Amino acid sequence: MSKKKAGGKIRQQANVAGKRLGLKVSGGEKVQAGNILIRQRGTAYHAGQNVRVGRDHTLYATSKGSVSFKERSGKSVMDVV
Repeated sequence: MSKKKAGGKIRQQANVAGKRLGLKVSGGEKVQAGNILIRQRGTAYHAGQNVRVGRDHTLYATSKGSVSFKERSGKSVMDVV
């Protein structure tokens, strides 16, 4: 008679690498056009002036300047000015 080990199937699954999400630049930092500002799931931060949204909700700069964070109507907004 044999017994199954507890959690045997769980141990067979591979460990998945992290997706490297989060802020890539901080406030006041200089950026070029096309630089990625934040990688996120959903819109924790919204696009402001000179910032566009990628199809995976990534925010990126459309012109060169410095990054600033603001609150607009209860939402965190990233601008490049």
